[in-house]
Amino acid sequence: MGFLKNLFSKEKEPSYDSIRIGIKDLKTGFIFDYDLSSWEVLNTYKYDWGNHFYTLEYKISNGSQTLFLGVEEDDELLLTLGKKIKLSKIDKNLSTELINNQKPPQKIIYQDETFVLEEESPGYFLDTARKQSDWEELISWDLIGQNSQNILTIEQWAKNEFEGSLAKVVKEFEISNILPVK
Repeated sequence: MGFLKNLFSKEKEPSYDSIRIGIKDLKTGFIFDYDLSSWEVLNTYKYDWGNHFYTLEYKISNGSQTLFLGVEEDDELLLTLGKKIKLSKIDKNLSTELINNQKPPQKIIYQDETFVLEEESPGYFLDTARKQSDWEELISWDLIGQNSQNILTIEQWAKNEFEGSLAKVVKEFEISNILPVK
């Protein structure tokens, strides 16, 4: 009877190989280990940068801390783990400069590290948890730290609405034991 139930079941097969679940298979509800802690994927965000180039971002939590895992696959897989930061913590005059110039300075010193403007990327953002599938327009600026392991990102969401985040590059092997939603 179990065979017939499975044969006529409308349950969808998972879109990943259940034996080899990787970072690119992550979905909301998945759990994984990083830095001696278990993290749950709370939400999934998509970015469309044009020319068929998309990146993913996962809001993750270990119960006491919330971070964002960025996944970008261009020529190779680039993973970043970051947190949101207030612009005033980066520089008390940064908000004013962004409003006046509509872009960040070429160089920012934050937490004793010099970050240099590397890239400006206009694109679109989608929160996959929302019922509506409305993409929001944004401009993102990436400033790379001296050691190329830290990335300071500033995003513009509206004429005078800006957000900041600080991320570090992580290696794929640092994320392990990925478990799907039950």
